[in-house]
Amino acid sequence: MNSSLQMVVPGAARSTPVERFRGQARSRLFRADLLTVLAWSSVAAAIALWLADGGATGFSTLAGSFTALGIVAGLAGMDLVLLMLLLVARLPLIDGAVGHDRALEFHRKLGKPSLYLLLAHGILIAAGYGMAEGLDPVSELVSLWVLVPDMWLAIVSIGLFIAVVVTSLVAVRRRFPYEFWYAVHLLTYAAVLTAIPHQFSTGALFAEGTWQRWYWIAICIATGAALAHYRVLEPIVATVRHQLKVSRVVTEAPGVVSIELTGRHLDELAGNGGRFFIWRFLSPGAWWHPHPFSLSAEPVLFDSSGRGRLRITVRNLGRGSAQLARLKSGTSVAIEGPYGLFSTAARSRDQVVMIGAGIGITPIRALLERTPFEPGNATVILRGHSEAELYLGAEILELCRRRGATLFHLTGPRTTGKQGWMPESAVRSGHRLASYAPHVAGADVYICGPTVWARSVISEARSAGVREEQLHNERFDW
Repeated sequence: MNSSLQMVVPGAARSTPVERFRGQARSRLFRADLLTVLAWSSVAAAIALWLADGGATGFSTLAGSFTALGIVAGLAGMDLVLLMLLLVARLPLIDGAVGHDRALEFHRKLGKPSLYLLLAHGILIAAGYGMAEGLDPVSELVSLWVLVPDMWLAIVSIGLFIAVVVTSLVAVRRRFPYEFWYAVHLLTYAAVLTAIPHQFSTGALFAEGTWQRWYWIAICIATGAALAHYRVLEPIVATVRHQLKVSRVVTEAPGVVSIELTGRHLDELAGNGGRFFIWRFLSPGAWWHPHPFSLSAEPVLFDSSGRGRLRITVRNLGRGSAQLARLKSGTSVAIEGPYGLFSTAARSRDQVVMIGAGIGITPIRALLERTPFEPGNATVILRGHSEAELYLGAEILELCRRRGATLFHLTGPRTTGKQGWMPESAVRSGHRLASYAPHVAGADVYICGPTVWARSVISEARSAGVREEQLHNERFDW
């Protein structure tokens, strides 16, 4: 059975300046384009500096050409690896321009090209050196391993990169728990560390006095410093500063609980509804397990000093999340974040449509609480198989009444095809996304829910005229 509940707060929508969020959107898109230019410019700079230091002379012979091409492949491959590390360093500049999801997506896309370039580097160098010495590539590779200092580290590095790329493939990742994949992925750092020594100790490529040497020293130090600061230091500082502890665990529905936490300086976390944090609950058997959860409610402050309470709502989706329902009051919590662009920072239009399904409803609830809109300019669509799956539905209803938003509950069996995100009965009745949100083409559209379901919503939103910069999606896969 399909249930459609519409709630409209009386009062016509008030017009607001069309440029209210346009400047913010233009600035964010400009930063994203600038970061893209800088990323590819770094690859060009690495090769240009090599040419400026006389690298082109290597193309004078066939053997030298193979060696020179191997050097170019190595320079480009290593530069891309450092870019990959910066993309997962959680730099605010990158997160605020493209969001955490897109940064990870770019990170994954660079994996294979980086590996292919590094493999080409080894093969071409071995072929070039071998041709110059009258040896086949395999014999030359063995000779390099035995005779050249630090070369064995370079070969070990290639092996580690292969392991990282293979375990990153979706088909492989889904065969192992997240913790196994995450542990193997840490080999990226070991691969980089084992690759660096031979770059500076082998040959005259990065000899003292060359611009190349200073370029690579600078970007290696900058990358390492960014990782140490944003992946290690900042989470430690945030954990110590906020001193979060579990106050209570409340059952919202079968398999769904809200975890309320108290802490200090929570006013600093306000306005991040929809963005996610990484939580580590410091109890036996759970402290090592990171959980990426969004807030399901804005922080509630007890006093002007920032002491207060915040909340996350989680669903039992595996052994790790199942443990959270048994957390004891007083459990300390380590925190990282906030991350992502599922927030007001992504707004580009005055009108807004928020669509959530399952546990993806809870970030929608937090976003609804704070994102700016005039009465009548917001539509909220909640999707579930039944009313029981519209988690925090009563709170969302009250927020919609108070803020003047239109609310729809869409429940019932799912259909198939392009409109698979809606109940079957709604599709039979001829309803589409525009039936619930006629202004959708001119609105920011926030979508949060299971991956396949979200893709279906995004597809229909695009068909309804929604542009890419207006679509904001929070993924639940890894």
